[in-house]
Amino acid sequence: MKFRATIRYWRPESRSGLAVADIPSEHIAPLGGLKQMRVCGNINGAEYLSSVMPAGSGRLALSVSQKMMAAAGVGVGDVAEFEIERVPSAPDTSRASRG
Repeated sequence: MKFRATIRYWRPESRSGLAVADIPSEHIAPLGGLKQMRVCGNINGAEYLSSVMPAGSGRLALSVSQKMMAAAGVGVGDVAEFEIERVPSAPDTSRASRG
């Protein structure tokens, strides 16, 4: 899934800390809904592995690290091109190993 978003601070009043990009509403259900999960993709062509988390008011936010921003040549306040997909969960093998 592709989208454009502005990178912002999780708590804009602090002007520092965790940076995020809001996932457009049409991508929330296909990603798996309003829950925390691992995702991968790219920002302006730079690959990443990160997490999304509920951001309140029906929003889902992608955590954007300093490393991700540096690789993509963007910063907080910039609009970037994102590609995103859910990282498949590892299968639960605990029952199989019990015998």
